[in-house]
Amino acid sequence: MASVSVVIGILIILYVGYRIYQYLFPPPNLSPNGKYVLISGCDTGFGHTLAIELDKIGFHVLAGVYNPDNEEHLTQQLSNRATVFCLDITRQEEIDAAYEMIAQKTTSLFALVNNAGIAKSGFIDWTSIETMRTVMDVNFFGHVAMTKTFLPLLISRRGSRVINICSAAGYVAGVGLSAYSASKFALEAFSDSLRREMRAWGLLVSIIEPGYMRTPIIEGIDHKYQEIWKTLDSAVQKRWGENYFRGYVKHVTHSVLLQNAENPHKVIKALRHAVMNSVPKTRYRPGWQSSLFFFPLSMLPTCAADYILAKLGGFNVVPDGLLEQQD
Repeated sequence: MASVSVVIGILIILYVGYRIYQYLFPPPNLSPNGKYVLISGCDTGFGHTLAIELDKIGFHVLAGVYNPDNEEHLTQQLSNRATVFCLDITRQEEIDAAYEMIAQKTTSLFALVNNAGIAKSGFIDWTSIETMRTVMDVNFFGHVAMTKTFLPLLISRRGSRVINICSAAGYVAGVGLSAYSASKFALEAFSDSLRREMRAWGLLVSIIEPGYMRTPIIEGIDHKYQEIWKTLDSAVQKRWGENYFRGYVKHVTHSVLLQNAENPHKVIKALRHAVMNSVPKTRYRPGWQSSLFFFPLSMLPTCAADYILAKLGGFNVVPDGLLEQQD
């Protein structure tokens, strides 16, 4: 028992010493000169801001936008080094066209930032199979397709990197986030496998795991839930009841975590480090929600984590169908 305590103590000392060393002597950033960075989902949010910041630093930014209306707007904000183009990552033909265009510009892609994503909330009983598939197509299969397609350009030079924007929902599956969490859990697993399989090639893989951030993806949640409720089968609506639904939506929109959504610049800072640094981290948990709440929560026994999430997500209304449930 004493020997185990000694080993644990030594490991803690070594870890603390390593973190202090990293803080005092951080690894240097790489020069952006001649380096091409491909970013998906640059219409708004993280991708949009990252494209602008990396362009200002001096990278050759390749920015994919989903909405054609955003192509000219972003182009005007970037230098002549950058290329903005339409890209739907769920369409392989558009990914292939992007590859052909980029391969004409460079034989080496320094970084691929898989940023495009959508969020669909709602209980499993409220979520259609079509919605589940749509979320998985964008948040998982789209990024898999991008990574596999651009792998030849990435591994043409050691030290290139793939950066996948996941979420704290990728390691803690909360209430009402089944589709989103499933896609992010899958992307986490894919990222880990990619990192381990491509180690010999010198390909670096980083995962970004933020909590709630003040971005357009969390705006209008109450309206989004109303739209979901309208599409539900009458039997499902009856099972849960209007009072339960209204109470739940009110509770969600007043959630402590949602009300205290963090500054998205924390994610941009992590992304910039993952792109530029000579020794990028494997995982980044920007902000207090991911690092100080969700990650410790994920380490607890299941019963304890379930209890905390139940307390956090609970309210006093019960589903109408519960009154008809047989003993």
